[in-house]
Amino acid sequence: MDHSLHHLFQAIATAPTEQALRFRFMDGVSGYFGVQRWGIYLLDVENRPASIDVKGVSDTFVEQYQKFGKFVDPVLQYVVRYHAPAHEELVLPKGTWKQSELYKRCCSICDHEHIMTGPIVGQGQLIGTVNFARIGNTPAFNQLDLASFGAVCTHFSARLAELRKQPSVIPNPLFKRLTPREIQIAKLVAKGLTNAEIGAELWITQNSVKQALKRIFRKLEVSTRTEMVAKLRDLLQS
Repeated sequence: MDHSLHHLFQAIATAPTEQALRFRFMDGVSGYFGVQRWGIYLLDVENRPASIDVKGVSDTFVEQYQKFGKFVDPVLQYVVRYHAPAHEELVLPKGTWKQSELYKRCCSICDHEHIMTGPIVGQGQLIGTVNFARIGNTPAFNQLDLASFGAVCTHFSARLAELRKQPSVIPNPLFKRLTPREIQIAKLVAKGLTNAEIGAELWITQNSVKQALKRIFRKLEVSTRTEMVAKLRDLLQS
């Protein structure tokens, strides 16, 4: 295992809130695994998505995957069955990945050349997944990637369990008004990014960012980016 992963483990272990845990993971994980697309899906008690954080992936792909892809995803099926990480070469016969329904109907459209999925577990159940994709002319995931990924998923699951056991802290009620995507956009605004830069970061159009900010301003009853950041300061600094 790459010793530098311990910096990521430390960031995960010291996350003060569940939202901070998700943000730290999303901000820090890609460089360790050479991925261009990645995300976290957390599930509710009825096994439906409770939160979705993604980078490099369009909302259109997320919708397509939720409607179709997850039902024909052999890697996800392995993770659900064994609660262990997997990539396409582990679960499919050699040379058949590009003939799979998932590749043809979802991954090929967005240039997801190789995928790897890992479990987030709690109380003996699968409560979410971490999803990686490499694009273009990149190597497939290997056994070292798989082992390192498993360790990261273990640390994430452990910290999430700890945070969910802690006494509830009354959250800023404003947080509940925003969707996960709106929180992502607000966080990037707080970092000083322009609408164009936010759009490029999240793979959405500049107009989509503009419309999202209008919704955020309306929900928070503010009129400027500065006022928005000030109202959400404790979330955006987590």
